[in-house]
This record gives sequence, structure tokens and C-alpha cells, in this order.
Amino acid sequence: MARIVGRREVIAGGGIVAVGGILVACGGGSSGTQDSSASAPSATPTAKPSSTPSPADAATAEEAEIAEEIAEDEVAEDQGEALVATSEVPVEGGVVISEPPVVVVQPTSGDIKGFSAVCPHQGCLMSAVQANEILCPCHGSLFSAQDGAVLQGPATEGLPPVAVRVQGDSVILG
Repeated sequence: MARIVGRREVIAGGGIVAVGGILVACGGGSSGTQDSSASAPSATPTAKPSSTPSPADAATAEEAEIAEEIAEDEVAEDQGEALVATSEVPVEGGVVISEPPVVVVQPTSGDIKGFSAVCPHQGCLMSAVQANEILCPCHGSLFSAQDGAVLQGPATEGLPPVAVRVQGDSVILG
């Protein structure tokens, strides 16, 4: 007499088959570690190396690329980031740079300085430098191009200095 299979048994059996299929698919292939003493030497010629790098070679190449990028970044940091040409920074004026947010000023001829271009009042970006005053367009705060101090509120704190230096014909960050 034939046995009647219930719905629960069919679903459970299907689940077991599905899990087994996943395990076979994920676990397929050899691990590449074979006991050399257990196998006899092969008389067939060895396959030529593939042009595709092995995972170990790829990792080594990736590590070398990362090390090269780090070295390039360190050189760039040593040289600093060029912000603006010195010829573009007028005496008693300046240039507002949005990224990184820096205002480069020249209060007197040959005296290049940098300040944060972000207003400490509400975080607005400075808009201009005229007559040695750095202007925040949001609420009208004015800051000194000499030292970043507040000349007119509503800001209550001055602009923090940013390290800049002249290198050749450029103003460099750092």
C-alpha cells in the first residue's frame, strides 16, 4: 500500500534539498592544499600559468598600490596644497576659497595670511575681502584681515588662523 506524504513533509524535504544545494555550490572545489606524499607524480605536463593573478598575487599588488598611494599623499602633504597664485591675492584684499574653506589675505604687501572661511556665528562661507575686512554675507559680520578678529557682529568670535605659506608663485596650505 502506498504511503501518503503530507504537506509538511514535502515542505521540509524541499528545504533540506535547497540547503544541500547551497552547501554544495558554496563548498565546491578543492582548497588547493593536497598532501603531496599521498599522490603520485603526474606524467601529464603542467599547465601554463594563467594571466589572471592568483588571490595572493592580487593581494600583494593591491598592498603595493596602497603603499604607493600613501607615499604620494605624504609627498603632497610635505609640499602642501596650492590654494591660489600669489598674484591673485590683492594687497588689502584677499581670496575666498570654498574647498578647503580658507580665506587668503594680504593685509600689507608681501604679508600673506590665512583664516578659516567659515563664520563662527552660523557657519556661512565668507564672501569677500575689501579694505582689510573679511565679510560674512549671511548676517553682515566683519573680520580683520590682519588677525581675524571680529570688527562687527553678530559674530562674537574671530576667524581662526589657517597655516599658509608662499612657495614660488603660489600660496600653499600648511
